[in-house]
Amino acid sequence: MSADTSYDGFSVEIDEAASRADIILNRPPYNIIKMVQREQMRGVFEELDRNDAVRVIVLRAEGKHFSSGGDIGGFMEATPEAVSHLALHVAAPERCSKPVIAAINGYAFGVGLELPLACDFRIVTESTRLALPEQKIGMIPGSGGSARLDRIIGVARTKDMCMRGRRVSGRQAYDWGIAIDCVADDQLKKATDDLVAELVQISPLAQRTLKSVLNTAQNAPLDVAIKIEGEAYGRLRGSDDFREGVEAFREKRTPLFKGS
Repeated sequence: MSADTSYDGFSVEIDEAASRADIILNRPPYNIIKMVQREQMRGVFEELDRNDAVRVIVLRAEGKHFSSGGDIGGFMEATPEAVSHLALHVAAPERCSKPVIAAINGYAFGVGLELPLACDFRIVTESTRLALPEQKIGMIPGSGGSARLDRIIGVARTKDMCMRGRRVSGRQAYDWGIAIDCVADDQLKKATDDLVAELVQISPLAQRTLKSVLNTAQNAPLDVAIKIEGEAYGRLRGSDDFREGVEAFREKRTPLFKGS
């Protein structure tokens, strides 16, 4: 396992044996996310996307809380140009072609929720609390938070959560579909590890293709979405991984996917 701790407020660990990389928030006690950190994290996601040794990326945090949000004072110091790029930085997990898991403990407020909302999978715990509380300081979410939340839970619940700055429990987040699982606090690591182990067994080519299809088609009319899916399906028909998957199924063995 290799580790890099030369970043502002987070570190990166790469475990090639597990085909996994972890981006770890570590600015105690609340893991506040500063402006420069967002840009650095975007760069890291892009680097990991190019790293063939990494199949799955995990975004997690050290300590009791995932993140209480951004550095509020930093907004008053930042230029309008810098602020206009925030949503682009936060969208890095979504643009990444590989599966990204957010393992969320404790507080996940503001950008501390917007980043997980840009990930593919969110696992929360019983003590997790999620919020987009920007209304309470005379602002609105600015990095895609309300827009992504609306697509997950609908406009009525998004208004209830965002316009009131209301904190939602981990259990309610699971019930609403924000998270794929809500586990006991001491089971977050195991649940994350189990999901990573499951995802690395899947064809990386099929995985990348499906993520792209879902992201591209989510706002398209149904007939367009079906066309996007069908064209991707056709391209995969000639892949080595599909051939291996079919042969392994026939031979009742575990497939050995290569990503081609």
